[in-house]
Amino acid sequence: MSTDSTAPDTIVLVHGLWMTPRSWEHWVPYYEGNGYRVLTPAYPGFEVEVETLREDPSVISSLTVPETVAHLAGVITELDRPPIIMGHSFGGTLTQLLLDHGCGAAGVVIDSAPTEGVRVSPPSQIKALFPFLKNPANRHKPVGFTPEQFHYAFTNNLSEEESAKVYERYHIPAPGNWVWAYGLIANFKPGHQETWVNYRNDARAPLLFIAGDADTIMPPSVNKSNAKHYKSNTITDYKEFPGRSHYTCGEDGWEEVADYALDWAVAHAREAVATTAGRA
Repeated sequence: MSTDSTAPDTIVLVHGLWMTPRSWEHWVPYYEGNGYRVLTPAYPGFEVEVETLREDPSVISSLTVPETVAHLAGVITELDRPPIIMGHSFGGTLTQLLLDHGCGAAGVVIDSAPTEGVRVSPPSQIKALFPFLKNPANRHKPVGFTPEQFHYAFTNNLSEEESAKVYERYHIPAPGNWVWAYGLIANFKPGHQETWVNYRNDARAPLLFIAGDADTIMPPSVNKSNAKHYKSNTITDYKEFPGRSHYTCGEDGWEEVADYALDWAVAHAREAVATTAGRA
C-alpha cells in the first residue's frame, strides 16, 4: 500500500445476487495483508448469516435497488477519503451506480451484470436465467438456484462435488423482481429504470471491467457491451481472463484476478487524484 496521503486506504467489496458478504471471505484477509482496510457491506437486511437468510428469506423479496444503493453510498460517504469499490455480478451493477453517483476513487466490476441499455443476451445467459424468467410469479418472491442450476451458472469450472460445497457455503435466494426487472424488462420500459447510469458522466471515477471467458451467466460479450456504452472522457478499461467462470472470485487462481484489480485501481485512482489536483 502507498504512503501517499491522497491515495485510497480502503477497499469496499460489493457482493452480487445469490450471495452475501461471505463470498469475499478470501479477498478480505488478502487485501488486508496489503495494508488496506477492507469493508464488505451487506445489502439492507442481509447482515445476518447465510443460513439465517435461507431459513427466512422474507427480507429478500421486498428489497429494492435504490435503497441498496443508498445504503452502500451511506457507508462509503462516511469514510475519510474515497475508497476503491469492487463489485461482483450484480455487485458490479451497484458499483457502476455508485460511481455514477460520485462515490469512489476507482471502481472495478467483475463479471458484472449490465446496467440499462445493454441489450446483449447470449444463449448461455438466457439458459442460466431461464429457471427464473419462465414463471412470472417469480417476480414477487425470493428465487434460488438448484444445485444443478448453480453449477451451470456459477461454477461450471468445478466438478459437481466441488460445486455442491460452494453452493452449501454461499448460496441464498435473490429478489425475483431484480432478476426480472433488470435482466429482462429494463431495456423495454419507457423512461430510465433503476439501473440507469449516465454513460457520459465525465466526473465518474475510473472504471475497469473484468470478465472471464468461461462465464455463462455474465459472459464477456455482456461486459464488453456494457464497457462500450461509456462515452465519457473518464477512463473505462476492459480485461478478460481466459478459462475463468462466474465464480472467479473463489475458484483456484483468484489471487491473479485480485492482484490485477487492485493494481489497476491503485494506479488509476492516483492518476485521477493527480488530474484533479492539477485542475485545482
